[in-house]
Amino acid sequence: MLGLKKGADDYLTKPFNLEELLLRVNKLINKNKKLQERSTVGNSYTFGENIIDFKAQEASTRSYGKIQLSKKETMLLKLLIENKNEVVPREKILQAVWGYNVYPTTRTIDNFILNFRKYFEEDSRNPRFFHSVRGVGYKYSEQ
Repeated sequence: MLGLKKGADDYLTKPFNLEELLLRVNKLINKNKKLQERSTVGNSYTFGENIIDFKAQEASTRSYGKIQLSKKETMLLKLLIENKNEVVPREKILQAVWGYNVYPTTRTIDNFILNFRKYFEEDSRNPRFFHSVRGVGYKYSEQ
């Protein structure tokens, strides 16, 4: 349990089945390959009429002009954009943005997404970029 808290992905108890060990190792290798293949976003990103400057933690939007983003907003935007067209589960968001031990209420993520829709969407009730996937998480896409 301590190993998982310190960042380990998985563990096996003794005695273990060799086939299970090989399957788990193979799964981790494939997961690492996918992470390496994923394109990382540079210091800025443009979508629609919006520009996000990750380094400066600010965005330029059509509706609000230039706005300051919090560190958490910037991290969440980057996570969603780097996983473009993929559903990012709530658990992954909480892990990547807030860390292992600091889990805010899940409404916190909802509020961040609502803010993104307010800032970046033409019609926040019919989002084009930031989508909720009920019971799973959120997805960024450019339609």
